Amino acid sequence: MMTGEQERRRAWQDFLYTYKVVLGDLERRMMEESGFPLTWYDILAALHQEPERRLRLQALADSIMLSRSGLTRLVDRMAEAGLIRREPCSTDRRGAYAVLTADGEAAFQRVAPDHRRRVREHFLGLLDDADVGALRAALGKVLAAAGHAERAYDAPGEREAALAG
Repeated sequence: MMTGEQERRRAWQDFLYTYKVVLGDLERRMMEESGFPLTWYDILAALHQEPERRLRLQALADSIMLSRSGLTRLVDRMAEAGLIRREPCSTDRRGAYAVLTADGEAAFQRVAPDHRRRVREHFLGLLDDADVGALRAALGKVLAAAGHAERAYDAPGEREAALAG
């Protein structure tokens, strides 16, 4: 029989392993089916949900949890592929926007249904309402303790719906 502390360590290990396995499968399937990585999909999804289909680079980095330098490299590669373009910010010479192109929108529309289906198969469809409530409550405690309570208390499903498509 495990002690409470052993159970907590096991929960941490299970969390990390589950994250690795599920994300690894989603990444592999995205590459096989679309030819681009899951982070590209996350950028396309973030831009797609915006009314003007554009975001400042810093806001985009925050929304997909990347550093600004990591995002800059991704934006450059996605721009070379014609999925997005970079536009200067008229009010801040140092700022720039990432803008979804017509090709980027088409790519998003093409891969989003399969990605949403896989997210349901690997995660959303496996949890009942009680599971979801418990998971959100537990993760909310962790986020609040880390000083990110605003992420824990978004409108239910808001971020998930955006990233899922």
